[in-house]
Order: sequence, then C-alpha cells, then structure tokens
Amino acid sequence: MAKRLMTICVMVAVSLALAFVVGCQSDAQIGSALGALAGAGIGQLAGGDTEATLIGAAVGGGAGYMLGSEGDRKKAQAERDGLRQEMNTVMVKVTNSNGSIVQVPLRKQGVGYIGTRGEYYATLPTQDQLRPVYGF
Repeated sequence: MAKRLMTICVMVAVSLALAFVVGCQSDAQIGSALGALAGAGIGQLAGGDTEATLIGAAVGGGAGYMLGSEGDRKKAQAERDGLRQEMNTVMVKVTNSNGSIVQVPLRKQGVGYIGTRGEYYATLPTQDQLRPVYGF
C-alpha cells in the first residue's frame, strides 16, 4: 500500500511539474522547475524522507535557475548584437542593364561604408558606383 501511495505521489508531482514547465517563458524558469524536480527525486532517493526531498528540490531549483539564467543572458546578448548589426546595415538597390534589381547590403563603419566584398566607400555609394562591382 505504501509503495502504491508513493507511486501516485510521484505521478502527481511529475504532472504538476510538467504543467509548471509548460507555462514557463524563460530558460531560468524552465531550469528552476526541472532542477527542483530532479533535485527532489535525488533527495528522496538519497535521504528517503521529506526533509531530504525538500533540500534536494531547493538545491536543484537554485542550480537550474542559475544555468537557465545564463542561457537567457546569452540569448538577450545575441538579440542585442543582431539589432546593432541591423541598425548599421544599409541596403542600396542597383538596377542592372536588363532591368533586374540587386540589393547590396553595406555595413556602416565610422563615417564610411563597407560592401560585402570588403570594398570601402567614404560616403554612401550611388547605384552608379555599385553597378561595376555588384551589377551588370
């Protein structure tokens, strides 16, 4: 009977944990939830009593939160870097002799611009300046 009750309690705990994880919106929240669940399981296995389970859940939740928040920090930094790069990019349309259009991305660097082939322009280049390099 005690083993069956323990199985039911574990199933309920896992179900609640999964419901909590589904509602999480950051890596820190997900890491905290999964860490607490894993820590509780390890604490129960190691100590076999409620105190060990709670200590394991607390330690696992804290460790999971730290790992998850590092992932959140890296994602935020990558997003900022992408926005910064996007803000420093200018698209110039070059119309070719057959009427087709090529969009040339130029990266702003200081007061000038750098093309995708590494060429430098002191000012924003015109279509006529870009056509020999990117058009026909």
